[in-house]
Amino acid sequence: MLNAAPAEARPPDPGAALAASLGLYAAVARGAFRRYSTYRAATLAGTFTNTVFGIILASSFLALWQARPGLGGYDQSQAVTYIWVSQGLLVTVAVWGGGFQDDVQDRFRSGDIAVDLYRPVDFQGWWLATDLGRAAFQLLIRGTVPMLVGALVFRTRMPEQPLTWAFFLLSVLLAVVVSFGLRFLVSITGFWLHDSEGVRSVMLVVSMFFSGMLLPIALFPGWLGDLGRVLPWAALVKVPTDVFLERANGSGLLGAFGFQLAWAVALLAAGRGAQWLATRRVVVQGG
Repeated sequence: MLNAAPAEARPPDPGAALAASLGLYAAVARGAFRRYSTYRAATLAGTFTNTVFGIILASSFLALWQARPGLGGYDQSQAVTYIWVSQGLLVTVAVWGGGFQDDVQDRFRSGDIAVDLYRPVDFQGWWLATDLGRAAFQLLIRGTVPMLVGALVFRTRMPEQPLTWAFFLLSVLLAVVVSFGLRFLVSITGFWLHDSEGVRSVMLVVSMFFSGMLLPIALFPGWLGDLGRVLPWAALVKVPTDVFLERANGSGLLGAFGFQLAWAVALLAAGRGAQWLATRRVVVQGG
């Protein structure tokens, strides 16, 4: 009786492995979306707050632009629209910080961060997927509702080209990744500081100012404006609003996307390097 020849070991299929990884991260993102959708009262309260502040800021901008028409290259309707788009992006791109940062900080305090590092999944990729799910929900509710109210109450400027909406969503996606890269670097400091709250407070002030959330960067004087345009925070609010207002067209649009993409890649790489350095010597609070 002849023995059957042993089956040859098949090499792993890279395509299948990639598909499995993408499926995992997609599931993580969906889970984050569902998780944030359960906080209905907080979402409604936040949406109401964004809308009220939008009305106050839009009214202030109207008065300013009546006194200084064409300020920063914006007309009145563009200036008002800038306010409502920025209010819609405030929580979506986490200009104030938060999102996954709160979870990571809690895990530093409890010591569960050590468990996260031993999971058979990329640490940075896991939290990026979580943040993308969070941002999708926030854009759907806290992003859309204030902009709709603003369009009903004020004279706003909507995109003239249908493709602009797709370009805007792409810009928002890149803005979320840039924001994640910045916040991930801040969170990584917890490996050394054990509490990144101090760094987060500094980042909040810098982010609010240089993102253009408080005032369009086009209004910054001289060297301050030049600096604000090249820092990564400009990718959070300035670039998406310029895309929405169709101030970036043709090569300018490609340049805007390139700016966001370059900072996204650079910050993710920096976060990867910081993570590698941090995990070489992990000190976990509580044990």
